[in-house]
Amino acid sequence: MHHFGAVTNAAVATIDVGERRYRVTVFISHDGIEFVGRLWFAEADASDTDGIPDRGVFPGRSEAEVITLARRLRPDELQQRFRRASAEKRRYHGLRKLTGEVLDKIRYLNQVGVSMRSGLLDADAAHQELELTERQMIELIKQAKRLAGVES
Repeated sequence: MHHFGAVTNAAVATIDVGERRYRVTVFISHDGIEFVGRLWFAEADASDTDGIPDRGVFPGRSEAEVITLARRLRPDELQQRFRRASAEKRRYHGLRKLTGEVLDKIRYLNQVGVSMRSGLLDADAAHQELELTERQMIELIKQAKRLAGVES
């Protein structure tokens, strides 16, 4: 039985993108329900930790099933996934920071709502706090289009 949280990996292929050669590996973990594999791309001469992950996952009933799914991808499909992973590598720090701030506001909004409904906060005070937080969220959202696509 595979224990929860342990990660194993298996070689999938080697691909060429432009002038560079990349090792493609699938990292597999068990999330308590199923095995989940994620492709990892690393330059052929780099360490595994220097690579970039693919966002897509391969679910399976066993590690072997996940490896089979990953190895079934054709070289052109692996190249497409590599390009997607490269394009999505976290370069948009401003937008990422804004996303974190919006999530914090949403969590706060929920806390205020829960406090009001459980009687810890009076309805008028809660309403003012909810209105203020909503205005702050709207201002944050308005900044998103300015930050979209801007590397930082």
